[in-house]
Amino acid sequence: MENCGYVLGVGAANVDLHGRSRAVVVMRDSNPGHLHSSAGGVTRNVMENLARQGVPSRLVTAVGDDVYGELILRSCRAAGVDASGAFLVPGAASSCYIAVLDERGDMLLGMSDMSILQNLTPERLSERAELISGAAAIVCDPCLPIPTVERLLDMAGDRPVFLDPVSTAYARAVEPLAGRFFCLKPNRMELAVLAGMETDTDDGLIAAAESLLERGTRRVAVSLGERGCYYADSEGRRLFRALRPMAEMANATGAGDAFMSGLVHGCLAGMSVPDTLDYALACGLVAIRSEETISPLMSDAAVRQAAEEFRPD
Repeated sequence: MENCGYVLGVGAANVDLHGRSRAVVVMRDSNPGHLHSSAGGVTRNVMENLARQGVPSRLVTAVGDDVYGELILRSCRAAGVDASGAFLVPGAASSCYIAVLDERGDMLLGMSDMSILQNLTPERLSERAELISGAAAIVCDPCLPIPTVERLLDMAGDRPVFLDPVSTAYARAVEPLAGRFFCLKPNRMELAVLAGMETDTDDGLIAAAESLLERGTRRVAVSLGERGCYYADSEGRRLFRALRPMAEMANATGAGDAFMSGLVHGCLAGMSVPDTLDYALACGLVAIRSEETISPLMSDAAVRQAAEEFRPD
């Protein structure tokens, strides 16, 4: 990957606070559980996963001059992510995300405060023009102000830009720009919002992905949980792909960001589409084995081993 240049992430970087219940959750009551914190944020997570896989990674985000901001920047340095392009916003609170997980590790509720990203304006982004023009690929998320996303797309030129819609609310905000992205990675619900179509059935899902391709999106990879993913691209390739599911997971919240890192890695490495999807799915399996949002065991070797271990019979 050293000859492919670096991947630039532009978007959210925050501290994740996770609480996993030790037993079946009782709503509106205090539940015994395991609590821990770690650095997170959609784009930052993708960048750390890529760095751990050996892909040169850089990050543009906004952090406050607080304890959480220090943790975010320190975690980037430790993982090999170059965050020297981050903007420090004095007096502002760094982004924070809270997730409540059930006894199986599935998320019950998430809540975030990413208001600091409003400081990452189109004008501030223009100050990082050299970083953007030197990137081999760009990853962003719709937690950014939408005018900033538009500016990023303008500045990217012919560089591939990848985006995870993150949620139905964010998907609704970014929908007018959907056709300008090289690759979109929605789930079923986010795809329905982006395409304005029902996606409850496979036929509906396929039709919705087609509508995004018709608008100009080059690649669409729809995450489907244990079913793996559905992939469609502007070159005519269409396929469902899955690895064998893992019997138990420690924390499901990092799987989507890990999957995105695999898509980016496969694209830059020139992998075939099936190999790229297997690599991305295996990234997700490595992620859910860990209590942390980003698995400390994430590496190119670990991903390839998981792809072999969980390949369908």
